[in-house]
Amino acid sequence: MHIPDGIVPAQVCIAGYGLTGLLTWYSLRQINKGSDPNAKIPKASLLTAAFFVASSIYIPIPPSSVHLVLNGLLGVVLGYFAFPAILIGLFFQALVVGHGGLTTLGINASMMGIPALLAYHIFQLRTVGRRKKDLLDERVTKTRVGLFAFLGGAVGLALAALIFTGIVVTTVPADFDFETERAAIVTLLFLHIPLALLEGTFTAMLAVFLHRVKPELLTER
Repeated sequence: MHIPDGIVPAQVCIAGYGLTGLLTWYSLRQINKGSDPNAKIPKASLLTAAFFVASSIYIPIPPSSVHLVLNGLLGVVLGYFAFPAILIGLFFQALVVGHGGLTTLGINASMMGIPALLAYHIFQLRTVGRRKKDLLDERVTKTRVGLFAFLGGAVGLALAALIFTGIVVTTVPADFDFETERAAIVTLLFLHIPLALLEGTFTAMLAVFLHRVKPELLTER
């Protein structure tokens, strides 16, 4: 689910870099509001590496195959660190494994980073509307952590797939067979439905595990 070089017009690439620059600035500003931003860099580095590796793990779903993205997971666990982590991961994916491209780096970062930030905010809803007695009920807490982590992980990937589809369908070059390309893109979109459920499940399992062994890793920033 990476947009390669040469697929979208130059003005779209420029707009992608502009939006990514703005979101990177905003994310770093939010990060710096935390009590100790530097303490969270090792965790961000580890998950940036996981995001980089995820693109090399292909899952066969006939008639094609898809690969893990983990942008929702990064949003749930890293918060605002997710956007710069995704940007760095995409940069090295373009250079090392040829996924995406440098001209479309801004587009791809926004396409995956915006859903990651949304996943973070979805996960924060786990504490909304809780009664005081629920705060002492570990079973209720674990259930809410798992539920909202699943939603964050699934929505993160699903929204990125929708954005990808919208960008590619509306910017298909004139020399492409539009109907054929649109059919292939829509098919690819539907192939990401089971992957979104898989990533949601994996995100929920990881969040519940972290909640049990090291809850401070489920950052608020």
